[in-house]
Amino acid sequence: MKLVKLLSYSLLGYLLITTVSGCTDPGRVMDENKSVANHNWSYGNKIKFDVQIDDPAVAYNLYFNLRVTANYKYSNIFMLLYQSGPGLKKTTPTRFELKLASPTGEWLGKGSGSMYSYQIPFNTNYRFPAKGVYHFEIEQNMRDNPLRSINDVGLRVEKAE
Repeated sequence: MKLVKLLSYSLLGYLLITTVSGCTDPGRVMDENKSVANHNWSYGNKIKFDVQIDDPAVAYNLYFNLRVTANYKYSNIFMLLYQSGPGLKKTTPTRFELKLASPTGEWLGKGSGSMYSYQIPFNTNYRFPAKGVYHFEIEQNMRDNPLRSINDVGLRVEKAE
């Protein structure tokens, strides 16, 4: 009886590990979100991410991740991106406009209740200049301070196919 239980638990463990490992995203280098305190994103509150790049010969796709509540009052958001790392010259931030709603007011993100999620590419087939750790900082660049109804901000880096 003990042998049957042991085999059953072993089989269950194997199936669980197989299922979990089958759900991984092989192209993902990093995909991380950080919560915005009280859903209020203030100027100067840069959301920071570090990304380890091991193979600069590979092309990468970079995405902004964003989650807003249904109370977000704009159809877009402007963000500043600061990037530094090996082989990069010190540059001024790059400003991006992300469209969040259609001209008719319909949210373009994936909705769940009163939350809308976005994963918007900002650089495709990008090649990092060297191996190493790259630092990204994302800052809101809207008129409102703080910018309300922002749940979290993130960054995704994946290998391009």
